[in-house]
Amino acid sequence: MIYGHIAFAAAAALATTVLGHMEMTKPCSRYTPHGNGCSLLPDGQSYDYSLSSPLASSAPLCKHTIPYNKPSETWTAGKDITVSFYPNSGVGHRGGHCQWSVSYDSGKTFAVVHEVLRYCFYNGPSTSNTPEVRSYTFALPENLPSSDKVVFAWTWVNAAGNREFYMNCADVAIKGSSSSHYTGKEMVIANHDGYPTIPEFGDNYDTGIKYYEDAKNITVSASGGSGGSAETGNSESASSDSSVNSASNSASVS
Repeated sequence: MIYGHIAFAAAAALATTVLGHMEMTKPCSRYTPHGNGCSLLPDGQSYDYSLSSPLASSAPLCKHTIPYNKPSETWTAGKDITVSFYPNSGVGHRGGHCQWSVSYDSGKTFAVVHEVLRYCFYNGPSTSNTPEVRSYTFALPENLPSSDKVVFAWTWVNAAGNREFYMNCADVAIKGSSSSHYTGKEMVIANHDGYPTIPEFGDNYDTGIKYYEDAKNITVSASGGSGGSAETGNSESASSDSSVNSASNSASVS
């Protein structure tokens, strides 16, 4: 009986570890076991039950670099999309900075299409680790180039806890645009090997905000090319919620 209790406790601890943070399930993150209607796994790959864990310091961007054989979602440029997170994910680390970005060169270069700064997964400052927001709805830029090989990324720098960088990637298709390129802010990478460390926020939710506000603009194209610019400021069409999660950006609260 004692052994049974120990085994149960160990299993519960493992479940908490695996599902303890946040995991993007719509669109389907690469190799997620939790999404609905996901594409078949690439040959030789297996489901990843640790996608809610932070990106290891030595891991490549997206963690998994082999894409699905076909897109998990097909979206229309300029239209609303909804991004959802696994409902059993339990730790929101009191918020932080989130971005959603696109890549047309197999995940080498990412341009931001939407961001929620300071209070991601919450409706404002919080002392709770339990997320208040688990999905976001926002409009894609109208000038995103059409392609069936777009890498869509969610990234998060947590407000509290160990200094970590979270990233999930999904394979999607974009249609409905005649544009050949899109210019947006370069995706911020922090708390990862070779990149700046953003400290815990404490009561200052502006911690690290300069990296987001000062990010240079980059251009990504349907052909897979990309280019940088020293210019900062507003991108062509990216949306931002830099203060609170407004009703237009919060599709559901649990």
